[in-house]
Amino acid sequence: MFSLNEAHKCYLCPMPMDMQKGFDTLSGVVRSQMKRDPLSGEVFIYENKNRNTIKLLHWEKGGFVLYHKRLERGNIELPKYDEISGSYKLQRMSQQPHLKSLELEAENARLKKELLAATHKLQATEEKITKQNRRL
Repeated sequence: MFSLNEAHKCYLCPMPMDMQKGFDTLSGVVRSQMKRDPLSGEVFIYENKNRNTIKLLHWEKGGFVLYHKRLERGNIELPKYDEISGSYKLQRMSQQPHLKSLELEAENARLKKELLAATHKLQATEEKITKQNRRL
């Protein structure tokens, strides 16, 4: 479930990242390069060298969540660098189209799952009716 919203503070890593990196390496980058706490609940955003793939690292109750997205076309546009935090601070997630599309994809996935479940339920009901009609 996609649980990020505009209330989350978001920080973009100031250097391109190898997208094969996982939870431990990315949280290490948060501590060593960005000088932030990966357990803070803030969202840390990483992009690859070509700026067409992003990962979001976020701590939720019980563990890390890692979102990964590859843009089919276009590139991620960088906001201004924040020297105080040592990273790119994103003010509002809704203003970042690549993040908004992640939210929309999560909603679409949820709707597809609900539709699939309803379809299976309908098919089971139709099979049950067909069996009852054969008995008559």
